Amino acid sequence: MKIIRNSALVKTPWKNGGGVTREIVTALRDGRSMWRLSMADVSEDGVFSNFDGLVRILTVIAGHGMTLKSEDGTLQADPWIPLRFDGSLKIRACLNEGPLTDLNLMYDPNFCNGEVVPLRGPMRQFLKPDRQHVYAVHSLAGIVKFDNDIHLHPGDTLVLSTMAGRVNLNEEDAALLISVTLNKALSKECRLVTE
Repeated sequence: MKIIRNSALVKTPWKNGGGVTREIVTALRDGRSMWRLSMADVSEDGVFSNFDGLVRILTVIAGHGMTLKSEDGTLQADPWIPLRFDGSLKIRACLNEGPLTDLNLMYDPNFCNGEVVPLRGPMRQFLKPDRQHVYAVHSLAGIVKFDNDIHLHPGDTLVLSTMAGRVNLNEEDAALLISVTLNKALSKECRLVTE
């Protein structure tokens, strides 16, 4: 189990100056990323980076969303609603009403599969990770509790790769549940990096 506080994340400016990325956790195999969870602060309209070979699930977690335009059509990224698309898709993002922050799960489908599900209180959910299943809980609003001992404030992330427990959300709480299912043949070779 790892707790990654929002305040501890390191900001990496984009080369085009349009925003910054803060990496939360990466799963490596032989030095190659199988999946990665990160946050991005987007300050202006611009072109998305190409992540050929990866699947991307983007969730706007702060701000008013954005419109993603490509040759294949238009996608709408609305707050707290996960949006899945091919990482190689040539996209130009147009902010709806000013700067925003989004959470990105990117994964190689040759190694694993990923899901991002919004959770809203009141609710409880038991999570039991194992060698094949890894979970992360990212707090969106209120104070998200794990087994009542760990408190996550907005922007904090809890990563579970071994320890089981229960996520508790009260009336005003909200979170994103990120789940990654590794291919059985690769599950023993995954190394999580959070710094």
